[in-house]
Amino acid sequence: MIVAAVDLGSNTTRLLVGRVEDGRVDELHRESRITRLGEGVDSRRRLLPLPIARVRNVLTDYRRTAESLGADRTLLVATSAVREAENGEAFLGEIEWSYGFATQLLSGDEEAELTLRGVGELAAGTLLVDIGGGSTEFALDGFRASLPVGSVRFTERHGEDAEASIRAARALLPELDGPTSAVGVAATITSLAALDLGLEEYDRSRVHDHVLTREEARAQLELLAALPLEERRRLPALEPERAPVIVAGAAILVAILDGYGLESIRVSERDLLDGAALAAAELPEPEEGAAPPGAYTCC
Repeated sequence: MIVAAVDLGSNTTRLLVGRVEDGRVDELHRESRITRLGEGVDSRRRLLPLPIARVRNVLTDYRRTAESLGADRTLLVATSAVREAENGEAFLGEIEWSYGFATQLLSGDEEAELTLRGVGELAAGTLLVDIGGGSTEFALDGFRASLPVGSVRFTERHGEDAEASIRAARALLPELDGPTSAVGVAATITSLAALDLGLEEYDRSRVHDHVLTREEARAQLELLAALPLEERRRLPALEPERAPVIVAGAAILVAILDGYGLESIRVSERDLLDGAALAAAELPEPEEGAAPPGAYTCC
């Protein structure tokens, strides 16, 4: 079955179209665009009109791409920004009606679980870390947690004060029973890996399975924090629109590695989006029907 999965995140809106067979996703197309849906949600608890418009434009393109590649099912999963926004569920209703996507609003624990499904089986004692725009998810053996810690949220709260972001993240870390290793997913961590590798352009095959040490993560944070925004935008392998929030994201990673005494983290390109693709293959055949509750009423 060919499926499409959309991750509606606080900072990015991502698409994966792939063929699912025997519990494996064979990628046909993967795309990511920064839409900053979580802009202002931390303080106003609403999805704002401009970010919503950016997302709508991207979803129009994604629907066209999914259809052109023959996707039989499309599942859109929504995370922190939509969870916290008063008009979040109404916006999902509009997405279902306007684009024909099945949608799922994930709780923090469900987000961690679906991310783990996308990454695949991990050895006992391995901490899975997913640093997003609005939240950070953890999975460790049977433990799951989601923290209100993210690159967009902390940039809005602390600006580019890296030490303030580190202190704030450390204060929110849950007590864990001694993780012995870690795997990190999502764009903050993969971007830091690309910078650590010195790539001239982003290369998923080289980033995947790269081991980023705590010292290297701290060095990248210090470098990024020292650069003016316009110089960060010009760094090879760093998406220019990620430059405004990468300092806060890197600070969160450093806080996690320091807080749990982890010497390194292995980077994975498989993540929530891959888990969503597997879940999309389990959806029933879509049926045409009345507009879902909240359609056309979100804003």
